Amino acid sequence: MTTHALSEDRRIVMTLDAGGTNLKFSAVRANEVLVPPVTLPSQGDDADRCVGNMVQGFECIKQQVPGAPVAISVAIPGPADYPSGILMNVGNLLGFRGGYPLAAVLEDRLGIPVFLNNDGDLFAYGEAMAGFLPWVNEMLEKAGSPKRYRNLFGLTLGTGLGGGIVRDGELFVGDNSAGGEAWLLRDKLDPSRNAEEGASIRAVRRVYAAQCGIAFEEAPEPKEIFEIGMGCAAGNRAAAVEAFRQMGEVAGDVLAQALTLFDGLAVIGGGISGAYPLFLQPVVDAMNSTFEDSGHRRLIARAFNIEDPAARDCFLKGEAREAVVPGSGRVIRYDPLQRTAVGISRLGTSEAVAIGAYAFALRKLGPA
Repeated sequence: MTTHALSEDRRIVMTLDAGGTNLKFSAVRANEVLVPPVTLPSQGDDADRCVGNMVQGFECIKQQVPGAPVAISVAIPGPADYPSGILMNVGNLLGFRGGYPLAAVLEDRLGIPVFLNNDGDLFAYGEAMAGFLPWVNEMLEKAGSPKRYRNLFGLTLGTGLGGGIVRDGELFVGDNSAGGEAWLLRDKLDPSRNAEEGASIRAVRRVYAAQCGIAFEEAPEPKEIFEIGMGCAAGNRAAAVEAFRQMGEVAGDVLAQALTLFDGLAVIGGGISGAYPLFLQPVVDAMNSTFEDSGHRRLIARAFNIEDPAARDCFLKGEAREAVVPGSGRVIRYDPLQRTAVGISRLGTSEAVAIGAYAFALRKLGPA
């Protein structure tokens, strides 16, 4: 389903972003969020109470939308058998452990189809269908570039490290509902750990605490660390800058590993993505680094920080050339600069997840 087709579709899908603390409900039609989000507590340690809150939230949204919803689409952490709608051993929703058929339970209670998928996947899908990917392609078109992108890797930075893959308009789920699990890549700065330990809220706090010589429990939250790093709050500014620099280096190596196999654009969202002035350039620097022993580039494509105006201009300009076909005089325009752009969510993480959930449900339902 194309971005244009989604923007013309008049069907309404109710969405839910289910976290360990809160349930955030919304509704989407034609790639637009229809109502202000409704938030209820998860109470995820008790499946019955959590499902009751889900039903309450959807009933509240249903009363506000201008028509009958055709489906429900839920963004929820795994592990899960998403195609079957069954949750398994969910870390922050303990009540659903052991194989809970959430989709079927909600379908029985609410009477419409229910689809589940991972929040990181749906974030990437939303940005691919209505956010970062079309935004970049529109800028390339306006710049007169022949270059266009069809593939996107989404990375979320927050309590954990999430990932999602979209290839040519299709969300890649994987054979085990485990595609794009970036959190289990290695931490470049400590290969004995997974990448989530180096690129998450706790990673920023841990490095700041170590740099300051204080206990982890004494470290402020990343928002305050960011303000310290920007010189807007009192604290150890050098330590704050280093905390986000290290996170950026780890996240950049994650993107280099992903894009080596995938080859596309990259977009970053999540609870601490607003701190990008301190970590985005280190992300790009890590992607553009070389291996010490061989001098080979870490990534074939050259990475550009699209939030930096000068880098954005270089990315959009590229190296447009023309090749003349011998014997016919026919001219072929091409751009030999292999490149990728990395930037921050254009929709905002919550809206991207909602639109991704909407697109995923309509893909499952098929044409109207």
